[in-house]
Amino acid sequence: MSTPHLARDLTLYLLARLGLIAVVAGVLVLVKVPLLVAFAVAVVVGFPLGLLILRKLNARVTAGLAARNEHRARERAKLRAQLRGEE
Repeated sequence: MSTPHLARDLTLYLLARLGLIAVVAGVLVLVKVPLLVAFAVAVVVGFPLGLLILRKLNARVTAGLAARNEHRARERAKLRAQLRGEE
């Protein structure tokens, strides 16, 4: 079965990544960088930075997705066996 906190972890990870981008953009705007340029730079800098800063949360999300995919593969194999007449 998939991890019970996968949805929560995914949501936290998404919000943390977007928050990191907002913080980087905010810092750039404070040093008088135009908003659009600050946002573009924040996206480019924020995503790799998020991989480093949010490593633990990223690992939880990855483990949860792997468990869910494994569960789905077992269910799919079980269904195919039933369709072939094996039980």
